[in-house]
Amino acid sequence: MQNVKREPSPFFSWLAETRVGKIVRKKIKKMFARDNQHSEAHSSVEKGVMLSGVKLRKIKSVIDPNLGKFTVTGEALEMAIKEDRARGLIPFVFVASMGSTNTCGVDFLTEIGPICNREGIWLHVDAAYAGAFLLCEEYRYMREGVEMVDSFNFNAHKAMHVNFDCSPMWFKDGRRATKYFSVEELYLKHTEDHETPEYWHLQTALGSRFRSLKLWFTLRSLGVKIIQEHLRWLNDRAMLFASLIESDDDFELFVPQHLELGGNAATEALLSAVNVDNRIHIVPASVDGTFFLRLAVCTTRTTDEDIRFSFSILKELAQPILKAL
Repeated sequence: MQNVKREPSPFFSWLAETRVGKIVRKKIKKMFARDNQHSEAHSSVEKGVMLSGVKLRKIKSVIDPNLGKFTVTGEALEMAIKEDRARGLIPFVFVASMGSTNTCGVDFLTEIGPICNREGIWLHVDAAYAGAFLLCEEYRYMREGVEMVDSFNFNAHKAMHVNFDCSPMWFKDGRRATKYFSVEELYLKHTEDHETPEYWHLQTALGSRFRSLKLWFTLRSLGVKIIQEHLRWLNDRAMLFASLIESDDDFELFVPQHLELGGNAATEALLSAVNVDNRIHIVPASVDGTFFLRLAVCTTRTTDEDIRFSFSILKELAQPILKAL
């Protein structure tokens, strides 16, 4: 279980020490390798790219007509690859989003995957909190094409009743991934050296906290059914908030509600008023120059009353701002 989002992306921390990473770093004076990512990818990806010493290209996302969410199209990815290679750059990894932070956007793996596989580009999926929803059958459309993915990461502590921090990292080829950090010192060998997986080979440190144990205890104690019910319950709270926004002429949804993320178009003045009022907390975001507020339901104790209360505060604080327009 790798470290969480406040630390550099686990994938890039691993990548920097691999054979590919070392080759790229040797060529860094002559050319920069290119990392491509969803334009709304998490900031941890950008920090990981900085640590890896490579260039970053954010591929502009567009609204998907089916979900109404932001996504990177295969056409945009192919164009970025051609442009980079024409400039003498080496595109080698694409970081896809499954539930982007700002709008819960999803990159469709069935469209992105074949391109990455054909072009020899590593496909990593940052599933953030949305990855947990794959436990529910109705949300498994997001995993279509996952067989083409090289690595997959999500935060179990955000929506699965697992305490902070726990972020499972999956590799398509675990043995290939671990060999890059494998060391052969005699004092580290044991009789079952080649029969059991050595997870410490996936990191720079020789030891780490036993994060997988608390995930195991959660699954054993609650079971999949209870966790599924909780995920659906979170989504229902977000749907309630979205319905309140849609039924009020003073507000509008920036993007359709998706999973437990509900959002509304707003102004910086409203955010400032919310922060000064101090009765609720809501998070701002900006996409393509549009500033809006986003509400994410992640706790186990949020009720319908809490959602209605939050909306009533926004409504109350918005009135003097609207009158001043």
